[in-house]
Amino acid sequence: QVRLVESGGGLVQPGGSLSLSCAASVSIFSRSTMGWYRQAPGKERESVARITTSGKTVYADSVKGRFTISRNNAKNTVTLQMNSLKHEDAAVYYCNAAPSWDFWGQGTQVTVSS
Repeated sequence: QVRLVESGGGLVQPGGSLSLSCAASVSIFSRSTMGWYRQAPGKERESVARITTSGKTVYADSVKGRFTISRNNAKNTVTLQMNSLKHEDAAVYYCNAAPSWDFWGQGTQVTVSS
């Protein structure tokens, strides 16, 4: 069985920080480019950041300079450190391969409000 479990979401004030974690129970994790995605109400799911097996990263323009993606292949985990959060960052955040596999986890809700 394969699983994607996101955690770390919550309520944060604008300008604050939050760290998201993803635990992936997938045998091919270390061979896969991984990424974080988000979906806000009324919007399509979008790619936020991705990281290759060798550690190369790519970020969406909207989060560049504020978010940092990292991975630990030994633990099959992916993290997303989010700083200087804005109202437009509010969404449900998901982790997955890039391109995505055929399944998704439950996601974790990030709310940005004062």
